[in-house]
Amino acid sequence: MSHPHPELPDPPPLPPEGLRIVALGGLGEIGRNMTVFEFGGRLLIVDCGVLFPETEQPGIDLILPDFEYIRDRLDDIEAVILTHGHEDHIGAVPYLLRERRDIRLVGSKLTLALLEAKLTEHRIKPVTEVVVEGETRDFGPFSCEFLSVNHSIPDALAVAIRTPAGLVLATGDFKMDQLPLDGRLTDLGGFARLGAEGIDLLMSDSTNAEVPGFVTSERNIGPVVDEVFRTAKERLIVACFASHIHRVQQVLDAAVANGRRVCFVGRSMVRNMGVARELGYLSVPDEIMVDVKDLENVPPDRLVLVCTGSQGEPMSALSRMANRDHQQIRITDRDTVMLASSLIPGNENAVNRVINGLTRWGARIVHKGNALVHVSGHASAGELLYVLNMTKPGNFMPIHGEWRHLRAHAKLAAATGVPDENIVIAEDGVVVDLVDGQASIVGAVPAGYVYVDGLSVGEVTETSLKDRRILGEEGFISIVVGIDTSSGKVVAGPEIHARGAGIGNADFDEVIDRIEAALADAGGKGVNDPHQVSQIIRRTAGKWVSENYRRRPMIIPAVVEV
Repeated sequence: MSHPHPELPDPPPLPPEGLRIVALGGLGEIGRNMTVFEFGGRLLIVDCGVLFPETEQPGIDLILPDFEYIRDRLDDIEAVILTHGHEDHIGAVPYLLRERRDIRLVGSKLTLALLEAKLTEHRIKPVTEVVVEGETRDFGPFSCEFLSVNHSIPDALAVAIRTPAGLVLATGDFKMDQLPLDGRLTDLGGFARLGAEGIDLLMSDSTNAEVPGFVTSERNIGPVVDEVFRTAKERLIVACFASHIHRVQQVLDAAVANGRRVCFVGRSMVRNMGVARELGYLSVPDEIMVDVKDLENVPPDRLVLVCTGSQGEPMSALSRMANRDHQQIRITDRDTVMLASSLIPGNENAVNRVINGLTRWGARIVHKGNALVHVSGHASAGELLYVLNMTKPGNFMPIHGEWRHLRAHAKLAAATGVPDENIVIAEDGVVVDLVDGQASIVGAVPAGYVYVDGLSVGEVTETSLKDRRILGEEGFISIVVGIDTSSGKVVAGPEIHARGAGIGNADFDEVIDRIEAALADAGGKGVNDPHQVSQIIRRTAGKWVSENYRRRPMIIPAVVEV
């Protein structure tokens, strides 16, 4: 997918006292968050995340922001500020550092620790700078103040960016849980103080803008988790995000209270929980931990497994359990499986397949649809209104969400009194300038998808994906023909092979006759160019398949010149 914005021109030169904001991801989609700020010829980047592929993107591992907009200006980058440690905010950093290794990475202690563990796998030694809430740091012309926000991962931050062009508050992902598990509240006092100072542009998380009211507190989940533990017949398997340290802590607390031992399963889960434990964000009694190799030594009714796969990822631990191809863990009818996470849009079918697979083997499944085992990490409409009224921004730009979320958040801003002309709804690649206190759209730059497929980055195109979809849905037909280059006559074939097209070999006799007739007619007219012959074969075979089977397989002619 690309975002060419044909209705928008290339952006004009930035006025000397203006601030330019360009989102390369995160607007019109859930994930791939990356925003570039420019002032005085220098750049500041906030977040650099990935988007996970959907079913219509077969074979793709990750989707990155397009760095083309900044590729010629890498030396102008002062820093990359990372608001928190989720993949949709830090996952693309290794690929950005391939472009310039010494870019300064700024974030909280946990965020940078999770990122450094990831970068070790990429064999990259980063330049990092740890910040804490309440601090102000200067990065070139950008003076950045960091504020604590509550989210579904510890140590999340909002950032206030001051330049001569004005004050911008970017909330990052946040909510307003008044009883957070770690006691770390969203800094509403800081938001109000900045509002009193005068926020020229508020950029606020829109993920739950359509959800009325306030998000339920994380503490309300504790008793439900404990009830699941007490009613589990034997082994308990908990699937959640590998970054959801708060949820894992609740599971550990329930395990201690119910006399169970805990095993982390899955590489990312083991890695992230190791980092969180080492830094003190996760309290893990040594005596309750067990290695996956020693599971047979623990009675099933004394065991809880914490694993990845709550989104139905094909290679995750939970998916492999559902498919009965996990080496150590085999699901039985005495197991209880708890999916302690929300459902990311687009993952519904994958998650349902996993639930059905687990249910097939008799497991009891507990998920958000039948129990309070997860609450969102994003502010609902009531909280968003609270922030809008508290900050009273001069301009407002909804971020982090699909179009429906951005529109809903814009309506909330209008309801609180932000003038319509000061509400900017942009999408990836749209250029927004803040000049003389007014934010406005001035143009657009390319901001398409960059696909990661194995070790290749950016080599898979939309055309490639279209071919993959056709092959997966309709199959292919190959047609080999030998042509005499001097006369244009067919001297061998046509020979037809098909895979996945649903057409038997005997059925191709009719189309062979058609192809021979079409090529004879073309030869009589002096057509002997291999490309033209290929086109004739493709059109003839394609028409026949469409007329007789109402299908559109990929047709691959192979013309051999003799």
